Amino acid sequence: MVEAVRGAGVVVTGAGGGIGAALARRFAAEGARVVVNDLDADRAKAVAEEIGGIAVPGDASAIIDEAREALGGTVDVYCANAGVASGGSEAAGEPVWALAWDVNVMAHVRAADALLPDWLERGSGRFVSTVSAAGLLTMIGAAPYSVTKHGAYAFAEWLSLTYRHRGIKVHTICPQGVRTDMLDAAGTAGDLVLKPTAIEPADVADALFEGIAQDRFLILPHPEVAGYYQARAGDPERWLSTMNHIQQKWEAAE
Repeated sequence: MVEAVRGAGVVVTGAGGGIGAALARRFAAEGARVVVNDLDADRAKAVAEEIGGIAVPGDASAIIDEAREALGGTVDVYCANAGVASGGSEAAGEPVWALAWDVNVMAHVRAADALLPDWLERGSGRFVSTVSAAGLLTMIGAAPYSVTKHGAYAFAEWLSLTYRHRGIKVHTICPQGVRTDMLDAAGTAGDLVLKPTAIEPADVADALFEGIAQDRFLILPHPEVAGYYQARAGDPERWLSTMNHIQQKWEAAE
C-alpha cells in the first residue's frame, strides 16, 4: 500500500479502458477517491461503478472544475492519460496534427494551469503524465504521435524542474507496447515494433506505483527503454541508423 495516495482525490483521464482504467483501478485499490474521465460516458460510468469511483465524462481539458467538486473541493493527483495515437507522416494533414497537439500536449497544459494555483498555495500536488516511450525515442510511421509525445514529456519535465521545491510531484510514464485498443490500432508498425514486448495495462499501473513509492520522475514499465534512451543521447548517428533500418524493414513488409 502506498500511503501517499490513501484518501487522495484522484482524477484519471481517458480511463474508460486500457492504461487509464488500470490506473483508476489501482488508485482505488490503494484507498484513493477516484474520478473516472473518458469521452465515452458509458465506459467511464462502467469503470467508476466497478471501482466505487465517480464518473465525470467529457473532454479532459474541460472537466477540472467538475472533478474538483466531485472530490469535495480538492484534486490531489491528476493523471493526464487521455491521448490520441495519430499515425502518418509530415503529410498527415493539419487537422490530424492539430488534434494530436491539442490532446497530447495542450490538454496537459490546461490541466496544469487549472490545478497549480491551489497546489502551490498548499504546497502539494501530484501530476502524472502518460507519455509513451515514443516521447523519449520515436515511433516509425507516426510523426504526429511521436512529436507531440516529445512535447508532453518536455512539459512534464519543465513542471518538475520548476515546481519540485514547492511540493509538486511529477511522474512521466513511458511504456512501449501495451495491450490496449491503441496498440491494435497501430497497425503493421505496431506489430513490428511494439507487440513483441507488449505488456498488460496493469503492469503499467504497477510501474507507476513503484515510481511513486520511490519518488521517481521517469517511470519505465519496459526497463530496456533506459538503455535505448542512453544510446540515443550517447551516439545519435548510430541510433538513427538503427531506427532507419527498422523503418526500411517496415516499408519492405508493407
